[in-house]
Amino acid sequence: MRTPFDLLFLVIICLTQREMSRLLLAAAARRFSPRGLRMVRWGLICACVLLTLCFVASFSFMVSRYRIPAIPAAIAGAVGQTWLFASTAGYLLYRGFQFLVNRIWRTPFDGSRRHAINATGIALAAAPFALTGYGMFVERLDFRVREIDVPIANLPRDLEGLRLAQLSDIHLSAFLSEKDLARVIDSANELRPQLAVVTGDLITAGGDPLDACLRQIARLRADAGVLACMGNHEKYALVEDYTDFAAELLGIRFLRNGARSMRFGDALLNVAGVDYQPMGKDYLRGTERLIQPGACNVLLSHNPDVLPVAAAKGFDLTLSGHTHGGQVTVEILHQPINPARFVTPYIYGLYRHGAAQGYVTRGIGTIGVPARIGAPPEIALLRLRKA
Repeated sequence: MRTPFDLLFLVIICLTQREMSRLLLAAAARRFSPRGLRMVRWGLICACVLLTLCFVASFSFMVSRYRIPAIPAAIAGAVGQTWLFASTAGYLLYRGFQFLVNRIWRTPFDGSRRHAINATGIALAAAPFALTGYGMFVERLDFRVREIDVPIANLPRDLEGLRLAQLSDIHLSAFLSEKDLARVIDSANELRPQLAVVTGDLITAGGDPLDACLRQIARLRADAGVLACMGNHEKYALVEDYTDFAAELLGIRFLRNGARSMRFGDALLNVAGVDYQPMGKDYLRGTERLIQPGACNVLLSHNPDVLPVAAAKGFDLTLSGHTHGGQVTVEILHQPINPARFVTPYIYGLYRHGAAQGYVTRGIGTIGVPARIGAPPEIALLRLRKA
């Protein structure tokens, strides 16, 4: 568990599943003989063990460490997480509704109204499953282009209006096909960017089609080429060195604590990149040597938490991903609520730190539950503007 919220979330899920199991056994005791009850109890134990194994299979480091086949692991993990999260949410909604009806309203209901209330409770319990289905089959593949102007202090005149296309968190795996990724690449090429960047997480786990992902990325067309940095899933899958080598053969340059300077007219754009920076660690050690005086300095970092450090070191713009924009986001009282909010303040969009800017994209793919809700996948086109 990386944060106290992760632990709290896991405790809530475990307690909810335990309570659901208790209620199921109580109902079975009223309906079945002792022999039937034993069968239900053993069936429940087997289901819990299977769900736990599915949940564990969703962690990419387990896939790489124990050489679990990637596609079955992804499907099993998706099934396990979808049930655990959706059933927990549904049960809590149902119990919350019951509490309102029985403890707060305390109004006697006739038979027809009681039937309507029961139906409402069942609908609330089913809502998380319906919403997850929408996120899986509709919004997950609703690729969008977001164009945004990025104000840069002291931007050289010849960099005014420079277009950068950013892709991130592709996660080419069981839930994103090469055909879908090809659509994304075609859309990015239609934007006619002058530079294309990829900010990590090409795949989810070892065994995913990394070479196919690189082939598609190599189709990106930009005047200054394609630059990239590593994500945490390249690290977990133990494919950082192979990715670097295979990408180089295709004309894609991964910046691994390195930089590349490009001239546009009389102006210099210096793009630096780092491997994944684990959250909470000593960020960007030694990267001050990558700064090019007099240039517009851009940093590619999968983890957006590095923004304050990058600004302090002299980077004008930091491009990141990692959060998927929360992946599942709901708005409550005009405030977006999503899992990423409890881990980092940099979830999605443009952020300013002093004179420096940072952009965090929602990315393309998914992790865990293969659904997006309120956070559709995006291709980002950033235009540099003088502040």
